[in-house]
Amino acid sequence: MILAINKLFAMLTWQLVIILAALPVSAQVDGTPASPVIDNERVKVWDITLVPGKPTLMPHHESAVVTMFLVGGKIRSTQENGAAIVADRKFGEVVYDALGTKHTEEVISGSPARLIVAELKDHPGPPYANKSGYPPAFPRPGSLKVFDNDRVVIWNYTWTPNVPTPMHFHDKDVVVVYRYDGSLKSTTPDGNSVVNDYEAGSIRFNRGDRAHFEELVKGQQSAMIMEFK
Repeated sequence: MILAINKLFAMLTWQLVIILAALPVSAQVDGTPASPVIDNERVKVWDITLVPGKPTLMPHHESAVVTMFLVGGKIRSTQENGAAIVADRKFGEVVYDALGTKHTEEVISGSPARLIVAELKDHPGPPYANKSGYPPAFPRPGSLKVFDNDRVVIWNYTWTPNVPTPMHFHDKDVVVVYRYDGSLKSTTPDGNSVVNDYEAGSIRFNRGDRAHFEELVKGQQSAMIMEFK
């Protein structure tokens, strides 16, 4: 009797494995991540952590998508048709998808990865007129351009402790993704200052048409900065 039950259990287990293998990818993975952390007329942004061994279905997108890697790793991207690409991603890398293709992402290295996924909405805006007399925010000394097309330009930048940036004018709206715990003091041309504390992974949408300089006054800080065109 016990032997018969064991055989039946084994048969059912194998049938379950076969059924799961036959399911489409979207039925075998974790669900779409939580609500976006930013959603306005220009962009929708998700903060997504990939856990090893758990493929994650990326949010459905209606337009072009930018993926910025805050914490990298070996990532496998799988399309609906089963085609897969494996790549080693590092902090500051960018992937652009003009079609917003439905797919899953899975980290196959040992530690979690963290992705900032931005859906670009069809709401372009020309740069703000710079009447300040100051240079544009980017490029600036120490900045690295990592991506540039007709929609966005993305920079990696690291602040040096107690070394102010040049006074500059933001002629574009931006999304900023901060890498570390650190505090930046922002000072406007009239001398007013405010200290902003950022935690690792903080994400901000900032409007353009403003001038200031910044100084790292606590901790360390670098960021991925996406300017909208």
